[in-house]
Amino acid sequence: MAPRLEDFVNAQGTRDGLRITDFVQREPNDGAPATLHTTVYLSYDANHLYAVFVCEEEARSLRAHVSRREDIEDDDRVSIALDTFHDGRRAYAFFVNPLGVQREGIIAEGQDDDFSFDTVWRSEARLTANGYMVLMAIPFKSLRFDPRAGRTWGIALGRYSPATKEFSTWPHLSEKVEAYVPQFATMAAVESATHGHDVQLIPYAFFSGQRFLDTSTELPAFKSQNEFRAGLDGKLVLRDALTFDFTANPDFSQVESDEPQVTVNQRYEVFFPEKRPFFTEGAGFFQTPENLFFSRHVVDPQFGMRMTGKVGRWAMGLLTADDRAPALSDPELADRAKIGVFRLQRELGKESMFGVFLSRRSFGPTSNQLMSIDARWKLNPNWVFTGQAAHSSTRDLDGNRVSGNDFFAEIRHTGLHVSSYTQYLDRSPRFEADLGFIPRVDLRQLKNVTGYRWRPEQSSLVSFGPSLYTRALWDHTGQLQEWVVDPSFSWQFKGPTSISAGHLEEFEKFETLGFRENASYVSLSTQRLRWMGVDLEYSHGADINFFPAAGTLPSLRTSDDVSVGITLRPNSRIRIDETYIYDRLGKLASTDIPSGTVFNNHLFRTKINYQFNRALSVRAIVDYNATLPDSSVVDLERSKRITTDVLVTYLLHPGTAIYAGYSNQRENLAFVPGASILRSTSPGLTTERQFFIKMSYLLRF
Repeated sequence: MAPRLEDFVNAQGTRDGLRITDFVQREPNDGAPATLHTTVYLSYDANHLYAVFVCEEEARSLRAHVSRREDIEDDDRVSIALDTFHDGRRAYAFFVNPLGVQREGIIAEGQDDDFSFDTVWRSEARLTANGYMVLMAIPFKSLRFDPRAGRTWGIALGRYSPATKEFSTWPHLSEKVEAYVPQFATMAAVESATHGHDVQLIPYAFFSGQRFLDTSTELPAFKSQNEFRAGLDGKLVLRDALTFDFTANPDFSQVESDEPQVTVNQRYEVFFPEKRPFFTEGAGFFQTPENLFFSRHVVDPQFGMRMTGKVGRWAMGLLTADDRAPALSDPELADRAKIGVFRLQRELGKESMFGVFLSRRSFGPTSNQLMSIDARWKLNPNWVFTGQAAHSSTRDLDGNRVSGNDFFAEIRHTGLHVSSYTQYLDRSPRFEADLGFIPRVDLRQLKNVTGYRWRPEQSSLVSFGPSLYTRALWDHTGQLQEWVVDPSFSWQFKGPTSISAGHLEEFEKFETLGFRENASYVSLSTQRLRWMGVDLEYSHGADINFFPAAGTLPSLRTSDDVSVGITLRPNSRIRIDETYIYDRLGKLASTDIPSGTVFNNHLFRTKINYQFNRALSVRAIVDYNATLPDSSVVDLERSKRITTDVLVTYLLHPGTAIYAGYSNQRENLAFVPGASILRSTSPGLTTERQFFIKMSYLLRF
């Protein structure tokens, strides 16, 4: 019989299931008994695994909000993690806050947690006189597992309180060793559990109407266009092991906008995380130590197929797609690029692995092929070695071929007090990875990061200690290109609050010139108040003007960088995020003359989200971006842009949703029909306006 929360409110009610109470701290005092009392009841039937958490906590410390799905990082929360293949490598993780808002993800050893994973499950929660209660009902049909009799699963339960910064678990998952999933407890698999859904289909329909300033022709003009698109995303599961995802005419519109980042005066490509569901789900199967597959380089696919899964001790991933974007710049070569990515991993022992990676991108007569082998070797409970070797072959328009190599090696130590890693990287001048994120080649780099943390007990200070970051980089002729020395010190408090400060000294060679850069910096992050969070960063030093005006040389300039983030929660349903980023290059660093500015860059964002209930929300974003240069010293245009974005979301569960959005962009342009476009002083011209609506529905068989 499925449990009900009412049974656990009433002391006289039925409380069936395995009862667990002995939670142990992982943070801040590893191994100490949990200070917040938690009782969990585990049970199951033929269709679901149930977990009921009964949590004691003072109301003044409890943090809970009716937020958008998965937006519970600042809240109290409980979790259950399931290693359904019991291989100590990968586990499903399910989280719920005290108001029932869900989050799920995949925990994989040696990789960052993957919260792009979405599935359908049920949660309930309620506040009580002395804390809160949570009910999780996880369908076996939402999991992948070995259905053979006699199998076992790994399981771990967790609870996190931001006010005390306490993360307690059952069983004890110690930070003293470099492992998380291998420490799970063992449970007998539910032999009556029904297998996962073999087929899932998500048909969608998308309509947009937009008006925009078209500058691609000789005479710029405003154009209007309407677009209707329908497509299908599908999933097929074979024997609860291999998952085939396919998409036809996919919708890759950006429902979620990128967070603001400084892109002015950046020597290398700026990394923006992937947000498109087809690429984010299962992304961990394609990860390697070097980032050889950065899916945002597949810009506009029409078709795509992905296979991921695990068979015995083998994990594999295969992705193929097309890309219509390259034809916009070279329409005579081909109508689209062809993309293929393959990844295979083999488990070795309990916590080691060996992997192979292959990728190919072709467009007309051009192509880029890449092959790689990598390994992760657990030397002992605290030390891990990771290595990778890659080779690329590239053919250009004239049929000429070039090739290059990439070598990566890292040894990492993880412990309660000491953490460190030493990394060596060697990329040859001709190494190319068209599908990867490889900002720089022709380098031999040695990097080390070492830190020590004291962890006082029975104190509001959770941990504190120094860190030292060092890096040296040479090109393949043996010429020193960069070195960095960056000592810092940090403090972590309950609340939570963190403070860090440091000073960086750096040498960098740019266009045959050598520059001595530096920066002194301090940062503060706090959520001590339940209704407000603050993140502050400031640095002052000297940086390079990488894009000097014509006829001038790069120069070392004074620099100031400020980042301010404030989150306001006036009640449990409203979240207001204010972000301000300021970047400035000033006078020549080698002179005492106080005047002179290369550029000022201002980024300001206001983001407001109102959550009517767990499914329905409205979000509004206003972005302001201004670049104010001195064109006599820097090759930048004076620009000001205001973007407004409103989105209404009804998300019943992953796959079934309705989105309605409106966006408007204004720039500092003056437009004369049939003539030219000039820069004006203020962002008064609307250059783009769009309305869209998208509907999708999940069908599971």
